[in-house]
Amino acid sequence: MMKRINPDELHKTPGYHHVTIVEAGRTAFLAGQCPLDQTGAIVGPGDLDAQIDQVAANALAALAAAGARPEHVVRSVIYVVSGDSSVLGSAWRRLNDSVIAPAFTTASTLLGVAQLGFSGQLVEVDLTAALPN
Repeated sequence: MMKRINPDELHKTPGYHHVTIVEAGRTAFLAGQCPLDQTGAIVGPGDLDAQIDQVAANALAALAAAGARPEHVVRSVIYVVSGDSSVLGSAWRRLNDSVIAPAFTTASTLLGVAQLGFSGQLVEVDLTAALPN
């Protein structure tokens, strides 16, 4: 059994769901969380820190919709539009100081990429969580 959720606190999607819950094993697979507000507008154009803060807030809302908290995350992948290791390090530190910091104490990957899906998007976070019983 699988349940898909688009929380009211997050922007509308063009077909995907922010959260997928798989009953067997109680695992939640979150769509990559982007720096979008509820209207779907990019937050903080050109400002990586502002975008990270929005991504963290969105990820927290998506985790909560699944009945999880950041400490339930079992895997994270972080995408940052940059080839500069100092920018990647700065993004990592900002996320580790964010409201979802416990999510990054598990298996995690940080990638520098050339481009992400939305024009002006600088960061995206992909999380998988083991849901509590």
